[in-house]
Amino acid sequence: MGSEFRNEPLTDFAREENRAAMRSALDHVRAEFGRTYPIVIDNRPQPVRKGLPRENPSRTSEPLGNVAMADVEQANQAVASCLRAFDGWRDTSVEERAGLLRRTAEQFRKRRFELSAWIVYECGKPWREADADVAEAIDFCEYYAREMLKLDAPQHRDVLGEDNRYFYEPRGVAVVIAPWNFPLAILTGMTAAALVAGNTVVIKPAEQSGIIGAKLMECLQVAGLPPGVANFLPGDGEEIGPTLVQHPDVALIAFTGSLKVALAINEQASKTPGGQNFVKKVIAEMGGKNAVIVDTDADLDEAVKGVADSAFGYGGQKCSAGSRAIVLDGIYDQFLARLVEATKSLAVKPADDPGCSLGPVIDAEARSRILKYIERGKSEARLAHQTDLGALMDQGHYIPPTIFADVPENATIAQEEIFGPVLSVIRAKDLDDALRIANGTKYALTGGCYSRSPSHLEQVKRRFRVGNLYINRKCTGALVDRQPFGGFKLSGIGSKAGGPDYLLQFVLPRTITENQMRRGFAPETGTGE
Repeated sequence: MGSEFRNEPLTDFAREENRAAMRSALDHVRAEFGRTYPIVIDNRPQPVRKGLPRENPSRTSEPLGNVAMADVEQANQAVASCLRAFDGWRDTSVEERAGLLRRTAEQFRKRRFELSAWIVYECGKPWREADADVAEAIDFCEYYAREMLKLDAPQHRDVLGEDNRYFYEPRGVAVVIAPWNFPLAILTGMTAAALVAGNTVVIKPAEQSGIIGAKLMECLQVAGLPPGVANFLPGDGEEIGPTLVQHPDVALIAFTGSLKVALAINEQASKTPGGQNFVKKVIAEMGGKNAVIVDTDADLDEAVKGVADSAFGYGGQKCSAGSRAIVLDGIYDQFLARLVEATKSLAVKPADDPGCSLGPVIDAEARSRILKYIERGKSEARLAHQTDLGALMDQGHYIPPTIFADVPENATIAQEEIFGPVLSVIRAKDLDDALRIANGTKYALTGGCYSRSPSHLEQVKRRFRVGNLYINRKCTGALVDRQPFGGFKLSGIGSKAGGPDYLLQFVLPRTITENQMRRGFAPETGTGE
C-alpha cells in the first residue's frame, strides 16, 4: 500500500457507460426487493424474531424488504460475542487489521453501482449523492488503514540504561450507532476506525437504512472479518440503545445523529455501574444550524448556486446543510430574487430518476416534522418561495423546497435544526452584524462566506466560530483528509472524522519503561573504543 492517500474519484455520469451501469444496477437491485436481512453474530445469521418492513421513500407503495430487529437478549449476545473476540483482535497485527479495511474498500469498488442503487432506493439519495456516499466509505477505509499504520510505530525515548516506549492499544468493545443520511459512509467510517484500532464492534445502523447496513456486513465478511470482531445488530434505538450504551462491557460509543439522542447517550454513558472498571468514551456528531454569509461584493452567480446547493442538496438532510443565508443589506433583495429563480429550476423527482435534483425526505415522521416547521415559519417570516410539487406529494415523502425571507435571527426556523429543504434568509446591516448572527446559535458545525474582499475574509476566518468553514464554495461535501469533518459547541463531542487525530479517540496510550542495567552487565552504547 502506498503511503500517500488519494480520495476515491466520483463517478462521471456524463459518460454513457456509467449511466448504463447505474441503470443496470437499479434494475438488478429492484429484482432483489422482498428479501429479509437477519442479525449477524459470530458471522452467523440469527433467527428472525421480529422484522421491520422497508419502503422506498420515493414511492411509498414499493416495498424493499424486511430487516430483522434485535431485542435486548440479542443485544447482550452481540456484546458478549465482541468481548470474546476482543483479546484476539487486539493482538492481531495492525498490518492485518489494515488489510481488512483495504479489502473492504475493494468490495465497495466492485459493488459500487449496486451499493449506490440501494442507497437511492432505501434512502432517497439522487445518483450523484449516492455514488459520493460509496466513494466516501472507500475513503474512510483507505485513510484509516494508513493512519493506524502510522500510529502503530511506538515512540522511543531511551536513555543510557533505560528503555521507554510509548504506544497505543484499543479500548475494548465499541458500539457504533449510525444515521441514515450517509447510510454507508458514516456507518463505515465509525466502524472502520474502531476496527483498525483493534476494538471489536457492534454495528447498529439506523432503522431507516438497515438494508445498506446489511450490505456493509456482507462486504466485511467477504473481506475476511473474523467471527465476533464485528456483529451486525439492526434494531429500534429506543429498545436496544440503552442496553448497548449502559452495558458494563461496552467501552466506547461512536454516535452520529440528533442532539437530543446524543446528549442522552452521553448522560447514560457517564454512569459507572458496578462491574464496570473503566469510564466509557463517547464520540458524537450532533448536527448544526449552519449559516452562509453573502457579502455585498460577492460573486452572485457563485453565491446563489452555492447557497442553493448547500440548502437543498439531498433535501437539506445533511448535518452540514446551509439552513441560514445571512445576506448583507446592500445586496439582499437582488440575491433573494435570484435565489428564488434558481430554486424554481431544481427538479424534484423520485431519486432513481437520473434528472433528480432532490428527492424525498427519509420517512413520514420526518415529513410531518418538517411541514410543522414550515407552518411555524409562515407565522414568523415571509414565505418567499415554495415549489409546487402537485401529485408528487402523494407518491412519496416529498417536501417542496421552501425559502423564507426577512427571518428574525431568533425565530424558531432560524435557531432549530429542521433537517429538510427549508432555508431562512436573514438580513444583516454589515459584516459585524452578519458574524454576530452567524455565531448566534447553539451549534458550531459548518459555515460559509461569499466575498471578494480580502479584509472581510480575514475577519470571517478569525471570527466565524465553526468546525468547518468554507470560503466562496458550498458548505457541504467535506472530503476525507482534505476537509476533516466535525464541530463543537452542541455540534460535536470529539475530534474530526477523516482527520489525522480521529483514531486517537479509539485507543488508549501506554508507556513501558525497562531498566537495562543489570548486576554485572551494562548494555552496549554503540560508542566502543
